[in-house]
Amino acid sequence: MAIKTNHHHHLKLFLYTFLCSSLAHTAEGQSNRIDRRALVERHTVQLSAADTLASLSVGNGSFAFTADITGLQSFPEAYAKGVPLGTQSEWGWDAFPNVNHYKFEDALKTYHLNGRNITYAVQWGSDPGAHKKAADYFRQNVHRLQLGNIGLEILKKDGALATLGDIKNIRQQLNMWSGAITSSFTVENTPVAVITCGHQQQDAVAFKITSPLIQQKRLRIRIRLPYPTGGWADMGNNWEDEARHHSSVISNDKNSAVIQHSLDTATYYIAARWSRKARLTQKQSHYYLLTPAPAGSFEATVRFDQKRNATSLPSFAATELNSRQQLQKFWNSGGAIDFSGSTDPRAAELERRVVLSLYLTKIQCAGNNPPQETGLTYNSWYGKPHMEMHWWHGIHFALWGRPELLEKSLSWYARNAAGARAIAQRQGYEGLRWQKMTDNEGRESPSSVGAFLIWQEPHFIYYAELLYQASTSKELLHKYRDLVFGTADFMASFARYDSASQRYVLGKGIIPAQERFKAEETFNPAYELVYWHWALEVAQKWRTRLGLSRNKKWDAVLKKLSPLPVRDHKYLFTESATDSYTNPEFKTDHPSVLGALGMMPLTPLVNKKIMRNTFDWIWGHWSWDKTWGWDFPMTAMTATRLGLPEKAIDALLMPIQTNTYLPNGHNYQDGRLTIYLPGNGGLLAAIAMMCGGYDQATGPLPGIPRNGKWKVKVEGLQKML
Repeated sequence: MAIKTNHHHHLKLFLYTFLCSSLAHTAEGQSNRIDRRALVERHTVQLSAADTLASLSVGNGSFAFTADITGLQSFPEAYAKGVPLGTQSEWGWDAFPNVNHYKFEDALKTYHLNGRNITYAVQWGSDPGAHKKAADYFRQNVHRLQLGNIGLEILKKDGALATLGDIKNIRQQLNMWSGAITSSFTVENTPVAVITCGHQQQDAVAFKITSPLIQQKRLRIRIRLPYPTGGWADMGNNWEDEARHHSSVISNDKNSAVIQHSLDTATYYIAARWSRKARLTQKQSHYYLLTPAPAGSFEATVRFDQKRNATSLPSFAATELNSRQQLQKFWNSGGAIDFSGSTDPRAAELERRVVLSLYLTKIQCAGNNPPQETGLTYNSWYGKPHMEMHWWHGIHFALWGRPELLEKSLSWYARNAAGARAIAQRQGYEGLRWQKMTDNEGRESPSSVGAFLIWQEPHFIYYAELLYQASTSKELLHKYRDLVFGTADFMASFARYDSASQRYVLGKGIIPAQERFKAEETFNPAYELVYWHWALEVAQKWRTRLGLSRNKKWDAVLKKLSPLPVRDHKYLFTESATDSYTNPEFKTDHPSVLGALGMMPLTPLVNKKIMRNTFDWIWGHWSWDKTWGWDFPMTAMTATRLGLPEKAIDALLMPIQTNTYLPNGHNYQDGRLTIYLPGNGGLLAAIAMMCGGYDQATGPLPGIPRNGKWKVKVEGLQKML
């Protein structure tokens, strides 16, 4: 998608070239506390024109509703190529019928690696046969649902429906302190005002509409139910395929109604409650109109339920109160960072990105399952979470003093350990091999890259250790011990002992976090080696904390794990890529070698001088325009651990398209991926580390330069590992 003129304006506005910073630290507990309401409300999103990249969301972490400039979802086609008007939940999934009776085993491909045959679920390239068709089916299914579109239909004086171009005199705000979107505009000089908010315990959105158009019988609320596209993305506006799903009104009276929607493998319910007399009618298949009786205003709540729910719907007033109370509870808990005393004007943009990222990850990523990369707005990769990205989505919750929000999603690992064990056993390994591209039920999705990634494997140990550092409780050790140990068992089993070099090797048969290397040729990527060493050592600590002896197999791997590959005083990206620094293809994608000291603490495998040489080369030579949103926070983390705070700030604000933060706070990548929540989560993790410190840091605020231009207040942050 080409970014339209107003989008170019926002890109220029929010891309800042450099950020120098200085320090005046106010410690928690002193009288000069952060005014959290002022901190949040000074970054209230304010719009005065329709911008299809600036749609706004309300939600509760498990459900989100994204609105256009009207405060509802009135113009889904106009926003489809921007930030779409999605209504998604963590429970809403569907699968097309498996009419050809594919078996998952049909998607497996055998590779001869390291002297034996191993099966991987891959995409089978251009193969025209049944294997590719099976892989395509299981990659596409299950897919996350767009649950419904709720918008305004406004009749103009001539009887035609108002279009986006008819919306004038626009003023819209998202107040993150209360979680309310307020929208005002005119149609043919007639005013309309809408307040939109989301319930924090129910998957419900509520709205209040005030306008003379209601009295004039020219305003209606539209509810449309799309069918899933089955594509890589789903913008929630597929009105075709009417015969492939069924919907009907199963309850209807003057103040409430329930619609049942049934698809291939999913059925769910849309319950509505309104304040004044209104009539719900069906215009056509899967297209309903709620017409209020003449009045000055109209209030309604719409809830989406996986099962028929007899609980009364909350009113608009109750939902608005719930949103305000729960959002304020969120903002008053955990950590906060305040840059308002800084003299460098670019501080405001960094603070804006942080505050909006806190809001977005709260409403899009704080559920009981790992989120997809586009959260609860629209599908990417068929709506499926990528488990290597869970680190970027989730660790910041703990670092910002809200570990319970990280821990909610860890229930996924306990529920799906059996599937992880089955993958390991199929491939001839011990323990738990965690899936990469998956769903709530832990099913594998065929992927020619994802099947060979391994850096998601140690993540669970990292999460568990973060939670332990927050509580140091024996109860937590017992709760997660089996998952930690099962993860470590796979890691030790995966490491292959090479008798010729008398060392343990990772690979062949892996693709590192920098996805530029062929699985059949690659071994010993630098970041993964460090992560393997760190996680196995932490797993041993868990054993000693529980009064158990160290695991001998894990110790054997720790003792003889391959060292990081070095050439010309720099770390090779992988040992197999001796041309790491001369092959142009290898200076693109994630510079994950930096994660070996950045995402990871300093381990015995890393030499800081060599890492500094590596960092300097990457800083000056990397193709930064061919990177992703979390690469900039990762670079900032490495700069911080190397004692380069100026570079850390510069990395966070590097003027690259994939480091763009839109007016709504979303991290923009490109026309295919207009929002990217790993970038938001990465920003929060990096700034928490830079301001809150890390275990090996020698002083406060290690990522903030002391040059007299910045004043930073910090409260409630947990140190990074």
